[in-house]
Formats: sequence, C-alpha cells, structure tokens
Amino acid sequence: MAANFGEGFSDADGGPVRHIPVLLSEVLQSLDPEPGKVILDGTFGAGGYTSAILGKGADVIALDRDPNAIAGGKELVESSGGRLVLHHTEFSNLAEFAPEGGLDGVVLDIGVSSMQIDEAERGFSFQRNGPLDMRMAVSGVSAADVVNRAKVSDLIRIFGFLGEEKHAGRIARAIEKRRALEPFQTTRELANLIETVNPRKAKDKIHPATRVFQALRIYVNDELGELAQALFAAERSLKPGGRLVVVTFHSLEDRIVKKFFSERSGKASGSRHLPMVEARPATFEPVGKGMVAASEEEAEMNPRARSAKLRAGIRTSAPAERADMSIFDLPDLATLEKIGG
Repeated sequence: MAANFGEGFSDADGGPVRHIPVLLSEVLQSLDPEPGKVILDGTFGAGGYTSAILGKGADVIALDRDPNAIAGGKELVESSGGRLVLHHTEFSNLAEFAPEGGLDGVVLDIGVSSMQIDEAERGFSFQRNGPLDMRMAVSGVSAADVVNRAKVSDLIRIFGFLGEEKHAGRIARAIEKRRALEPFQTTRELANLIETVNPRKAKDKIHPATRVFQALRIYVNDELGELAQALFAAERSLKPGGRLVVVTFHSLEDRIVKKFFSERSGKASGSRHLPMVEARPATFEPVGKGMVAASEEEAEMNPRARSAKLRAGIRTSAPAERADMSIFDLPDLATLEKIGG
C-alpha cells in the first residue's frame, strides 16, 4: 500500500498503522482481475493489492524500487504457485516487463508506503527520530543531501511547489543559517527548526514540518516524474480492453493522472505551452463516472485513506501517443543545481 501525506496534509503519517490496502474493493472492481489475465502491480509495497488480485485468479507481475519490499515479498512469490513474479525496479520501467501480447491491467498506488513511514531508519517521518534519508530505493541523493547542499533558491522552489508551503522562503533561509553552523542529520532536527520558524498554532491539525517533509520526499524520489512516465508506459503496455487504475493521495499526483486521462480521451486539447490541437483517437475510455474517493467508513477505519482518489481507464485499440511531459505543466525541477550524494 502507498499512503501519502495527503492533499489535506494530515498528521496520520506519524504513527504505526496496520497495513490496509486503500480502496481495495474499488480497485478490484475497476481492474476486473480474473483467471487468464495478467495484471501488473507497479507499487507492490506489502503486497496488499497483489494478494487480492491473485485471490481473484489473475497472474501478477509486481514491481517495487524498495529492496525491503522485494525481500518481504518472497514468501508470497513462493506461495503463489508461479503466478507471481516480483521485480526490483521503478514503476516507470513497467513496459520492460509486459508480456508480448500486452497486459490486461496495471494498478499504481502512488506515494510512500506505511512500512516505510513506520521505520524510523528510513527517515520519512518526523514523528520518529531517524536519519534524514527518505530514499525509497535506498540509494542516490538523500533528503539530508538536499537540505544541507541545495541553494536557498532551489529549496524555496522545492518546498513551494512540491509541498505547497506558504513559508518556503523563511524556512529555506533558516535552514541555510543553521546548516552553516552544523549540518542536518536527523528528521527531528529539521522538524524542530521548521517549528521554530513557523510555530504550530492550537487550531492547526497538522505539524508545521509536514509540507516540507512531503516536498523533500517527492523531490528525492522524483515521484511526479516517475508517475508521469509510468502512465505513458502503461499506455504502451496495455492490450485493447486492458485497464489502468491509479490511486493517488495528493493533489499534485491526482492532477497528473486527471490530465493524462483527459489528454488521452480523444478530445481537442493543448497546454499553456502549445496551441490547441485537433481531436485524436482516444487511447483510453473512462471507467465509471470519474474520480472515486474513499467512503466515510473506510476513512474512519484507515486515516491514510482520507485523501485517496482513484481514477481508471480502459485501453482502446488506438496507437499509443508520444510521451510528452509538457501536457502536465510541471515545473522543470531538473534545472535545479545538481546535488551530489
């Protein structure tokens, strides 16, 4: 399961929550798994969706960039009777693992998993003091590298866009002043500084550090870029009639998925960078009436489901379109000064 901090930025990421697949019944209904079908689970996590899909009789190809998730899935692979294959890779690479005839379904549950949040040594949550890490793949540039080495102007862009943090400038300048004396090493050190700069008011439902931690995690793992590339890869990999189901937990993620399905609907469209273009053949048709949110009952049982949104589409026989990132109107964060790990 992937559970993001959520569009409403809840504090639900802090404490241990038993692994509960979000919107499971809705995912299964949209995905329609059955014997003879091959479904790709691009975000294996603790195997919640994969287990349910296997239970419906379909075969599963599952991916995860987290080596701990891969190790934890070995028992499920062994008990699947050959119906589950697990690969250690980013879900943007999913096209490489599609069978020759194409996939019957792709499911993506975007964000950080409850397992990662609950492990202090992974550095995703400030509620548990640990190293300032946040790397899903346990390799590459860490959150500490970004906080201690990025230019102030780059930190402001990261916090402002990816975290929608109104006090991005003040927080970035305070980080610059503190790191000149001593580099940040732990999640608690960063959270405490942010709370000093932006004190928590009695009416606040979330900790002042929530948005900055979210922004760092998304940036370190290139989550928005990964999501966009995975959508293009799914379009290339699904057979006609195959289904793409995506569950998001944050407004930026949902915006990307919504824009993708809109662009692939065959209606005339364009971005702010390009003129309006004529209608093309639709590569996806909608499943149901559009976005599906968690019920009040599920949100009460599992706080991490509160901001979950599901969107799904059925692949048509039209050729896949070009993977054009400009349709998402995302800022070019790749232009930020390179940070060495």
